[in-house]
This record gives sequence, structure tokens and C-alpha cells, in this order.
Amino acid sequence: MRRFLSISPLPAILAAAISALSGADAIAADYPSPSQGEFIAHNFKFHGGEVMPELKLHYTTVGEPTGQPILVLHGSGGSAASMLTPAFAGELFGAGEPLDASKYYIIIPDGIGHGKSSKPSDGMKAAFSKYDYDDMVEAQHRLVTEGLKINHLRLVIGNSMGGMQTWLWAEKYPDMIDLAVPMASQPTAMAARNWILRRMMIETIRNDPDYNNGNYTRQPRMMKYAIAAFGFATSGGTLAYQSRAPTAEKADQMVDQRLATPLTSDANDFIYQWEASHDYDASSGLSRIMARLLAINSADDERNPPETGVMTDALKQVRHGKLYLIPASNETRGHGTTANAKFYKQQLEELLR
Repeated sequence: MRRFLSISPLPAILAAAISALSGADAIAADYPSPSQGEFIAHNFKFHGGEVMPELKLHYTTVGEPTGQPILVLHGSGGSAASMLTPAFAGELFGAGEPLDASKYYIIIPDGIGHGKSSKPSDGMKAAFSKYDYDDMVEAQHRLVTEGLKINHLRLVIGNSMGGMQTWLWAEKYPDMIDLAVPMASQPTAMAARNWILRRMMIETIRNDPDYNNGNYTRQPRMMKYAIAAFGFATSGGTLAYQSRAPTAEKADQMVDQRLATPLTSDANDFIYQWEASHDYDASSGLSRIMARLLAINSADDERNPPETGVMTDALKQVRHGKLYLIPASNETRGHGTTANAKFYKQQLEELLR
């Protein structure tokens, strides 16, 4: 047993912001060393009709295959590594914790276009097939069933993009999972401020002359500004920002720090990752969900504001669904709150019981 700490492959500017604002001082618990794997999905057909002869899916597992299988899904721009943080895996995967890896077989795929899975920057650039969340879920399903030979999952849990994909999993494969925990997400159409700001971020990068229709020789200069603006606008928490930046001087320091953080993302990969959410809408399949479902959101989530009422209305269609809304405080981090499992460990443990 050893402590496993990993740096998130999120764009470095956004990762630095999450680290600063997510209470990442949590102490990691010991859990089994993660293992790496690779699955090739042959003749993978995307929603637009294109077929990729060999789609590579990289994945990480924690625990032994004899344990109850659990699927963990990461957010936009992340990978399996972004779920192996002290604040998430360190809180959940250790002995006696809710997702104790001595009892569960934890599977964390790198989604299409993310991490070490097939992505535009592998060589195809902007000629890479356009993928959406349905494609990503289909690929995950093939990994689990064809690659790992698993036909039933105890739990599917995901954060942000992974949360939206958890809704899709529960609808598409209702007989395959017992429990579903979509976090920092809603099952309704990608719309309103959530999509508006994503679109603005994408367009800022795409319209930078350096982008050159995806055939750039260096990363677009405006990319770091677009990512930083989106991060400040859609994650971090109102109370947290007020506490950390109560003056213009302190706010400037936060901006300067974020802009000074080296950017490690590839522009094509980044655009594909965020554009994949455009047609997301899980609202039509809610009545098909058979799993016990616990949606976890934060009251200060900038992308999924509870005051719209869309989550409350949606859950009325789920047989065994309920919402745990984490109260806003100086400790919560808006959309980034659910990256820290300390806020919902008890509720997750009760669900698993």
C-alpha cells in the first residue's frame, strides 16, 4: 500500500485554480497502487457516421478485478489522473472509506479526446472525428464489457462532464448498474450561461490568428486568456472569491498567478473536449433509469445553479432519485466543490449501504 498523488492533466491554468480553491490540503489515504491499461475499440462508429478502425482507450484501475466493479468518470479536460487526487481518491479509496479499494474494483477511463486515449493531437488535428458525450459513453461501455469482460457495475460516479455522462449511463444501460452518482451536473440540455461561456471560450481560441484552422505551429496566444476567463466565471464560488480576493490588489494577484501558469493543453484537443458537450441532453430518458440515483451538486455551482429549478423538475421523473445539495460556504468552491469528497462522503456511504 502506498500513497498515490498525481498532478491533474487539466489545462495547467485551470488546474492551478482548482488546486488553490478546492481545499486540496486534504491528506491522502493509503490505497493500492493504480494500474494502467489500454483497450482498442475496433471499427468505432461516431455519432456523425465516421468510423475509426482503431480507437484507443487508456484506463486506470485501483483494486483487484475480484472486487465489486465501480466506474469513475472525469471532467472536461481531465483524465483518470485528475480523479487520483488527495481530495477525491485520498478521501474515498482508502481502507474503511466509502470506495475502499480492497473491496471494490475501481475503473477510471480516459475519455475519448482526453489523457492517453485517442485525440486530435495524436496527428489528425482538426480532421479527427467530432465526438460527443454519447460517443464517449459508448466507448466506455465497450471498454467495460468487451475489454474488461464486466457485465454489471455496482456504481457509476462522475464529476462535471463525468456527471453528465453518468446520467447517460443510467439511461442507456438501466439493467447494468445498481447505483448512479452524477455530480456537478444536470440531466437537462446544455444551454444558458453554461453553454454561452463554453462557446465564447471556444470561439476566442478558434478566432485567434495563431489557430489557423487547427493547423497551428504554436499554441494560440489567446488560449490562456480564454481558459482563465472561463475558469473565473464558472468555477470557484462566490463566497470563496470574496474571501480570498476582497480587494482589487488581491484579485489582481490571483489573475497574475493564473496567467503566469504554463499552459500545457493542445488547442485542438481542448476545443474538441469542450465542444463535445454541445448536444448533451439527458432529459428524455430519465424515466428509464432503474438504478438508485444520488445527484450531488453544490448550491454555489455557477454552471448548474439550483435556483432554475430544472434539477428538481428532472428528478421527479427518476424512480429512485434524490438530490444532495451541498450548502454554499467559504469552504465550497462553486462548480469545483465536488472535486473534494469530504463534502459528501457520508451521503455516498449511506447510498452504498
